[in-house]
Amino acid sequence: MRALRGSLIASVAMLPGLAQAQQAVTLGEISVVSTSPVGAGGGNSSGAQNLDTLGQTIPTAPAGPIRLRGSEQPLNKIPSTVETVTARQIAIDRGTDNIIATFARQTPGVNLNDSQGNSNRPDLNYRGFTASPVQGVPQGLAVYQNGIRINEAFGDVVNFDLIPPQAVQRIDVVTGNPVFGLNAIGGAVNIQMKNGFTWQGTEVSAWGGSDARTAGYLEYGKVVDNWSFYFTGDGLNDRGWRYENPSTIGRLYADLGYRSQDSEFHLIGLAARSFYGAAAATPVDFTHVDPRAIFTYPQTQTTQVGTLQLTGRVDISPTWDLAGNAYYRRFNENYVDGNQGNFEQCSSRSSFRGFLCYQDDAFNVNAPPTSQVAARRAYANQFAILGLNNQLIPFRRNIPYGTIDTTLTNSEAYGGSLQAANRDRIFGLPNTFVIGGSVDASTFSFKSSSTLGVINPNLLVTTDPNNPYYGNIPGLGTPDIRTLAALGIAPTNVSGSTLYLGLYATDTLDVTDRLSLTAGFRLNYARIQTRDQTGFSPDVTGVNEFTKVNPLAGLTYQFDPALNLYGSYSESNRAPTPLELSCSSPTQPCLLPNSLVADPPLKQVTGQTYEAGFRGVIPNFLQGGALTYKAGVFRTDLTNDLYQVAVAGNAARAYYINVPATRRQGIEVSAEYVVTPDLLIYANYALIDATFQFNATLSSPNNPLAGTGAAGGATGGDIVPNGGIRVRPGDKIPLIPDHQIKAGFEYNITPNWRFGLNVAAFSSAYYRGDESNLNRKLPAYYVMNLTTKYQVTKNLEIFGLITNLTNNRYATFGTFVEPGAVAGNLSINDPRTTTLAQPLSIYAGLTYRFGADPVPMAPEPIIRKY
Repeated sequence: MRALRGSLIASVAMLPGLAQAQQAVTLGEISVVSTSPVGAGGGNSSGAQNLDTLGQTIPTAPAGPIRLRGSEQPLNKIPSTVETVTARQIAIDRGTDNIIATFARQTPGVNLNDSQGNSNRPDLNYRGFTASPVQGVPQGLAVYQNGIRINEAFGDVVNFDLIPPQAVQRIDVVTGNPVFGLNAIGGAVNIQMKNGFTWQGTEVSAWGGSDARTAGYLEYGKVVDNWSFYFTGDGLNDRGWRYENPSTIGRLYADLGYRSQDSEFHLIGLAARSFYGAAAATPVDFTHVDPRAIFTYPQTQTTQVGTLQLTGRVDISPTWDLAGNAYYRRFNENYVDGNQGNFEQCSSRSSFRGFLCYQDDAFNVNAPPTSQVAARRAYANQFAILGLNNQLIPFRRNIPYGTIDTTLTNSEAYGGSLQAANRDRIFGLPNTFVIGGSVDASTFSFKSSSTLGVINPNLLVTTDPNNPYYGNIPGLGTPDIRTLAALGIAPTNVSGSTLYLGLYATDTLDVTDRLSLTAGFRLNYARIQTRDQTGFSPDVTGVNEFTKVNPLAGLTYQFDPALNLYGSYSESNRAPTPLELSCSSPTQPCLLPNSLVADPPLKQVTGQTYEAGFRGVIPNFLQGGALTYKAGVFRTDLTNDLYQVAVAGNAARAYYINVPATRRQGIEVSAEYVVTPDLLIYANYALIDATFQFNATLSSPNNPLAGTGAAGGATGGDIVPNGGIRVRPGDKIPLIPDHQIKAGFEYNITPNWRFGLNVAAFSSAYYRGDESNLNRKLPAYYVMNLTTKYQVTKNLEIFGLITNLTNNRYATFGTFVEPGAVAGNLSINDPRTTTLAQPLSIYAGLTYRFGADPVPMAPEPIIRKY
């Protein structure tokens, strides 16, 4: 609540001086896309991407033909798929206060996995590749905001919830383009924010609804001569629909711009903070009784980010321009997590019978035979739990031991990009040449520790030795616990640095007025250094370097405005993150994101992408509307893909491996029909075939059909080790539905009242941990949403949103947990654990635009950016 109040107070405090601001103005857009992170530079506010198509008065709008700058290209010359989300689309989902909701509602090939049980922090999957806020999830999408990479330094995580939705001008999802650098193996998400040249006016909005949600923002933009200023501040607070699951978000964003006839510069600042509770899946045994149930708690996460950025663009000549940016970014994340403890009485073979030991099930592959008594004793002694001053902790029977695990991640990132573009004719033919480079450096630190606790019958993990349920428990509350050999559980203190360098060039030649050829490359260099500060894992200290040149080749052919063909081939790569490099040993697993240990080295992921399709616009279709359509096929083959696998006893413990090969391939078909301004109808379908392409055994000990017993078990005629599952070529990658269908419409019932309905349906998907595809799937599901808004006066608009209109009960994430007693009378019999989707939720609010004659947000141009 403090973040909500702070952001709104800071915003509203500016109102007295801003209430006399000029008319609210929102610029239209045409089919031009930036094909590099830098784009056109200078805030990406060029007239080509933000053209006034509705005749509004724009003081700084360029006269005459629109000049393309930087990497801007008309869509019909881009040899791959581009999906675009606009400010108007985001406004429809305003009640969610999350740009991810708009992706999920309308973009083909996108599905969400809500592993956290909070709609503000889902994993975004596009074509089977992930951008996630969760440390430990392998990241397959590069994400940029105003030209800077916002995959955070330590684990490449992406926090979409820290971006104020009302400040977004447009989001392009660009595929098959290695120019976007590391992590762009599945594509790049390029977020362009508003500035004072692209948005003017003063606007306030407030809304509320289900789960005691309250939210609001102030938005202000102004142009004075050659200067512009844009500011927005917002906040959100709710209690969450699950128990112990509150959300608090506060965000501030500002842009100071300067534009002359041949240059443009912007100084940009962002500060944001979020707090969440109860972020984890719940055993289905519990949710069958109460859908709002959670598992062990406390589970809280606090995230803070601050960014300062300078962007600029200069026209050197009528055909040359130079653009670049420089930035500093600070990131901080703190977890407090109550978990089950993997503890037992020390083995009779050890020297510490009667004391607390860590369960050694996951490590027994390395155990010496029982005939070697001394060696077996030394092996068993490694798992004794030590506290302060290395003292042993007495064991008590029938106590559901737990831990309070805390992690703290800090990083500081800084760097910049420089890009030159030329549009001289080559042999008399139109040509666009772009060359650029980037430097991204960071320092990071990661600390973690575990405090011994106990799970109370209400699933709260506490650390007071005098427990009201179990009496006195020796050793409870002992901080920084570890095993004697620092295996499995130990305090962590790791620091390090990363250096990512990139050099790229692309060239697009218009061979004819219909045929365009594109070729290019990007050289990626990554250097990752880690240092262990504890002495428990000296092998964590080291330097890893990765280098690769990724080519791009493609063509487009424009038959007429109604038909454009495209095709391309590209390569890409992803370097392992510091987290993944430090956690790749099955005998020394990590409590993600809680422990780092010495491990074997990991290889970089490399990808090859093939893509082809057609698209177009049919004007004057039916009742004078326009039909925009596209259809395409794609295939991405990965070598040495990084994958997270589990160990026995604790679903939070895992490690990373390179798997030989995976494949994502599919079909996307979409169409949109618009009769401006009265009617919009859209529909799309995506087939995503995400599969493993190798024969191997993976660890998945909580999978109920995994190999069992000391000798393992048989699966389909193959002998697999204890806790293992056999993966074969063609087995589906978990959590990726094969089929997606999305459709919706918006209709003006009256000139002032607009109504909309949309639905998204997804086929079934396998649980995480079922890579062998042996168990039943997460069921198929659909979700329906209703939107409406009414223009009460020229200044006042009211709006409403109902999500999950049919109150459908479904889950987008599932995995497995070890069955058995938990605490009190609670036990787990069914190993499946899921996060159910948010039930029917209703939000309503109002927006007020200041000024004597404000201009409402304009409908989009007929030509859409497909």
